Amino acid sequence: MRGKSERGLTLVELIVAFTIMMLLTTMAVPLARSKVRREKERELRWALREIRTAIDKYKDKADKGELGQLKVGTEGYPETLEVLVEGVKASGSVEKKIKFLRRIPKDPMTNSYDWGKRSMQDDPKSMGWGGQNVFDVYTKSMEKAADGTPYSEW
Repeated sequence: MRGKSERGLTLVELIVAFTIMMLLTTMAVPLARSKVRREKERELRWALREIRTAIDKYKDKADKGELGQLKVGTEGYPETLEVLVEGVKASGSVEKKIKFLRRIPKDPMTNSYDWGKRSMQDDPKSMGWGGQNVFDVYTKSMEKAADGTPYSEW
């Protein structure tokens, strides 16, 4: 028995406290990982939506003839993603440029600005880019979502 002047924990109490802390930690780590993963998935959806919306706006303006000289074979789609940021001269205007993106969003899965691209002539599931135009973008990550679909197919 301990006297009133003695303070501290016994070895058994330390082992019990340590065991409880380990159990709490092992439960918290998977929760934290899934939260980080969900956040990256949310950012990926946002980035893909932003780029695809810009590509669609470019195509709409090209089809209406509101953009200046377009390269033959692009089918009215941008040649590169950088064109969406740099802008395109409006038809009938010398000075006015139409921009579709402020900057290319970062791919949260690969942590880079390098997106996979598909042209209109490419197969919808292809992982190679023909280079004719930018019809669609995808992440270059080979990881899969919780439902089993690869992020590159989003």
